[in-house]
Amino acid sequence: MSRTRAGELAHRVPDLGALELLLAVARLGSLGRAARETGVSQPAASGRIRAMERQLGVTVLERSPRGSRLTPAGALVTDWARRIVESAESFDAGVAALRDQRDSRLSVAASMTIAEYLLPGWLIALRTQLPGTAVSLRAGNSAAVARAVLDGEADLGFVEGLGVPAGLDGTVIGHDRLLVVAAPGHPWTRRRTPLPRAELAAAGLVLREPGSGTRQVLDAALAEHGGLAPPLLELASTTAVKAAAVSGAGPAVLGELAVGEELSAHRLVEVRIEGPAPVRALRAVWPRGARPAGPARQLLSLTRSQRVEPAAGG
Repeated sequence: MSRTRAGELAHRVPDLGALELLLAVARLGSLGRAARETGVSQPAASGRIRAMERQLGVTVLERSPRGSRLTPAGALVTDWARRIVESAESFDAGVAALRDQRDSRLSVAASMTIAEYLLPGWLIALRTQLPGTAVSLRAGNSAAVARAVLDGEADLGFVEGLGVPAGLDGTVIGHDRLLVVAAPGHPWTRRRTPLPRAELAAAGLVLREPGSGTRQVLDAALAEHGGLAPPLLELASTTAVKAAAVSGAGPAVLGELAVGEELSAHRLVEVRIEGPAPVRALRAVWPRGARPAGPARQLLSLTRSQRVEPAAGG
């Protein structure tokens, strides 16, 4: 149907409320009873019927002290109105089924740190609000998460890094400091002065793979010193990087969220560096122009109410 034709129909065809009122009058034989059933006052119902008659150009009701009855034209209009209302009811039921299907499941993709240290708490809170929603989670680096959201394989994504990936919209839900850490006994842990950034850039480190938000932010922070040297080890998960650092394989750079327990237990030691620690933004992302809906919107709301920020003074 052309846009012009659709616009003409909107002016010539009564709205559903008026048609439902007409059907109620036909069934009950009284404008007053029809008004009560549809939840409007009798004067409002009478005005709506008169407006419909002007719009259609025909009289649909004959009013008398004994009640209201359909004119011959009104009987035809009522038959047609019944089909329109039944079609609208079918439309509403179909859309409701689509909403139910959407709300019954939620697919989430998240970067490693967010998947391991933040999402479990958010998903527990979500389950109390939406106990009937089944949630699936895939974890990967930020580049893989962006691809999953772009390809429609995830309803909502969580990434770390310098900005919103191409083709997506997003919002910052928190921040995480990047810390240089090493096992006790590493020469850096005995330093009395902060580690120069140039020395950090030149050192072999245990690092996440290219495509991770941690690697992206660290590389940008050390760009003026030539960027990162070739890694000592390159591993595909935060847990693996942390385990390698704890074992003494070499120093690593990890988010504060990921190493809090190891620092408290003295399995790792933070190595202070010159200047402020690099900070990465944690973002929720979704396809550009399509705001999250249903369970995805509910989860996004939870992340905002439990916003994550570095400790004061960190």
